[in-house]
Amino acid sequence: MAEIELSAGAIEYADTGGGGPVLVFLHGVTVAPSQWRHVVAELSGEYRCVLPHLPLGSHPRPMRPDADLSLPGMAMLIGEFLEKLDLRDVTLVQNDWGGAQILVAHGGAERVARMVLVACEAFDNYPPGIPGRLLVLTARVPGGLALLTQLLRFRAVRRAPGGWGWMSKRPVPDGVMDEWFRPAREQAAVRRDLASYGRSVPPREVLLDWAERNRSFTGPVLVVWAAEDRLMPADHGARLAALYPQGRLVTIPDSYTLVPEDQPAALTAAIRAFLTETRAVAS
Repeated sequence: MAEIELSAGAIEYADTGGGGPVLVFLHGVTVAPSQWRHVVAELSGEYRCVLPHLPLGSHPRPMRPDADLSLPGMAMLIGEFLEKLDLRDVTLVQNDWGGAQILVAHGGAERVARMVLVACEAFDNYPPGIPGRLLVLTARVPGGLALLTQLLRFRAVRRAPGGWGWMSKRPVPDGVMDEWFRPAREQAAVRRDLASYGRSVPPREVLLDWAERNRSFTGPVLVVWAAEDRLMPADHGARLAALYPQGRLVTIPDSYTLVPEDQPAALTAAIRAFLTETRAVAS
């Protein structure tokens, strides 16, 4: 992992290098770049894959106490990251989180040529479902996140219906989930960062306005939805694809929200086909 200094603090990132088109992979809240490990293993020979470890609760180094870790502040860190590394004509690939749409809504996507939005937050579904509401609640209660992160040490809690058990249809390996949850469990400052984000979600009408602004993004957009998703509403996939002049929708069966975990081969095939078909447009 390399490291780069941003306005919020230093973050780590992985970069496979190479001269191919640049794919920047965004992870979700309390999840780490390792959620993309299977997809990147297949695409890194053809593409330069860059994976920032965003301060969304699994980050190993806390941010500055005065950092703007609100939903728009976090999204704008993506734009800052692209600028600092001088990455251009980027394809943003995200899952679970909706940061790419927030970046577009706030005018920070000048370096983005294409987007792949995989089973993610959209419209007013921030943060999503019962796990999202639990995050908001615990972020507002003193000691709430400390208790939650301790409970997430146990497999029964990780696989509980209505919680993390609805994130992936198949259990994520314990070692991977340990990596995701350990920083917030062990570091109060990481929990502080996560709480700042969890308390920042604006009212529904603001979120819907930000979604509407995404019509301004004219590059190719692939929306990938999970057929059995329990956190992202079924109709949001089609609605999200319809926002973009060059939007298209693919539905992947036998998967919950974490499609890179449940169906990495099918997701990789869909991404590769999209990138091949839109290469001339993006360049």
